[in-house]
Amino acid sequence: MVDNKAGTYKVTKSEEQWREELTPQEYAVLRQAATERPFTGEYVDTETPGVYRCAACATPLFSSETKFHSGSGWPSFWDVIEEGNVELKQDTSHGMTRTEVVCGTCGGHLGHVFNDGPRDQTGLRYCINSVALKLDAEE
Repeated sequence: MVDNKAGTYKVTKSEEQWREELTPQEYAVLRQAATERPFTGEYVDTETPGVYRCAACATPLFSSETKFHSGSGWPSFWDVIEEGNVELKQDTSHGMTRTEVVCGTCGGHLGHVFNDGPRDQTGLRYCINSVALKLDAEE
């Protein structure tokens, strides 16, 4: 569950407000750190140019220019659109140590980042749940 009791995020809402504004699947992922099943998300194979925004607060997170096909079953990006728009946190759930990616504006869980991305770029793979994103397609 996203912890925002300290009010560290610009967008803060009660859990009741989040439940009203988000779909049940968006709420499960963004507010309870669930993970959508691989190869089921809307943006896994999308190649539409544009900006991927947080589904909860519309903060720009990733550009289609940094999206790549990782074969992981989730949309993957090798960089963020702007430093500070995402935060990285240690995640020790499920008996593993991983790096969680959350929205820097609302604290919503987005996915995880791994060090197996394109070596000719950052070497990172931001593995993000489709349901946590909204694509703002270029016209």
